[in-house]
Amino acid sequence: MTEKAGEGNGAARARQLGLVAAAGSAALLLGALGFQFLGDMPPCKLCIWQRWPHLAAVPIGLLFWRFPRPGLALAGALAAATTAAIGVYHAGVERKWWPGPDTCTAGPVAGMSPDELFEKIMHTPLVRCDEIPWQLLGISMAGWNAILSALLALLWLMAAQAAFRTRG
Repeated sequence: MTEKAGEGNGAARARQLGLVAAAGSAALLLGALGFQFLGDMPPCKLCIWQRWPHLAAVPIGLLFWRFPRPGLALAGALAAATTAAIGVYHAGVERKWWPGPDTCTAGPVAGMSPDELFEKIMHTPLVRCDEIPWQLLGISMAGWNAILSALLALLWLMAAQAAFRTRG
């Protein structure tokens, strides 16, 4: 990779870190789309929520490549940390550590009348947030997103630090 004219090693390092972080978000998005379309695993509501910050991080990374400003790197870190937090929440919902949104989880049915039960069944989404459709090493996709996105947030913070150093 070549440095931009008149640019020191710090700015080049910042650009590289930002590019790797943005590429990581792009890779996680592509992986999610692969599971959805090639693996026939439609996303739940929380899965979709986890995609939006990655979608924001990719153009932030492209802007950061052109303009390596600390604020852009911090925006990338915020995007990555946001999707990591949603991933932790989603993984907790899957593991039944805490309740998820009423619109994508199955709640208790005890004490419901047949009409109430029928109504609940008819309004329960086909893809639920509280089920684990796939896991690797005992960690669900939401869990992997949380782990990898936290690492991407660290890369973004390193890029911000490098960009701060080059600004004097």
